[in-house]
Amino acid sequence: MRDLEVSLITKNIREMCIEANLFLEEDVEKAIRTAGYTETSETGRSVLSQIEDNLKIAGDERIPICQDTGMAVVFLEIGQEVHFTGGDITDAVNEGVRQGYEEGYLRKSVVNDPIERINTGDNTPAVIHFEIVPGDKVKLTVAPKGFGSENMSRIFMLKPADGIEGVKNAVINTAKEAGPNACPPFVIGVGIGGDFEKCALMSKKALTRSIQKDKSPADAAESKERNLYIKELEEELLLKINDTGLGPAGLGGRNTVLAVNIETFPTHIAGLPVAVNICCHVNRHKTRII
Repeated sequence: MRDLEVSLITKNIREMCIEANLFLEEDVEKAIRTAGYTETSETGRSVLSQIEDNLKIAGDERIPICQDTGMAVVFLEIGQEVHFTGGDITDAVNEGVRQGYEEGYLRKSVVNDPIERINTGDNTPAVIHFEIVPGDKVKLTVAPKGFGSENMSRIFMLKPADGIEGVKNAVINTAKEAGPNACPPFVIGVGIGGDFEKCALMSKKALTRSIQKDKSPADAAESKERNLYIKELEEELLLKINDTGLGPAGLGGRNTVLAVNIETFPTHIAGLPVAVNICCHVNRHKTRII
């Protein structure tokens, strides 16, 4: 059994909240650069160029990439041999978010009640997902989620008879309906299977996966284990959504979506749940292992 002081969790969450809002992961930046090279629309190229300029300014001046610094979504994969000491783990995560948004001068966007809507003043509470895994390490992923794109996300309780075509239509139509409101080019996370909440959770976590084809050796090994039809479905949806011509910022072009990441889970004989989580080009996430 490994003892782990929760103050270490707080420290890392604080740093990750700031980093995620100032710097995109390299896979996302590379996808944006590639989109700029391949875009056929002059307006689309101009938009992508401005996005790249914005990323550079944010990094150089240490200011947020986007004015909507998001609601903090935190995934914790906790080794079953870890014993937390020094306080409550949920409180420790929220304290890290509070410190990060205060010290990073990040916009506080969380309200205390969905109806009363009084700002909490420190961007807490975070949305926290815990998972127990083998080992004695803790994997932290912080993913600040802006709500322009979150508001355009959808969940569908399809019938089994809707099949793969029903799934495709759900994803494509969600992207079309999102339009310019979700700040394309998008990254789209899709969860298929499980039940109502499981598919939604998968779609959110799918956004934190690498979106590059030239993945690391570890990612490549993992991808080999994934069903071939899922990889083919990701590629097909990427092409079909880009064929809509929505383009960067919704002003026309070939690059409407940077990637489609799909996660699946077994489901009930009577159901086919599908969740589509849209993320704008500011697909923010940072991961650390403690």
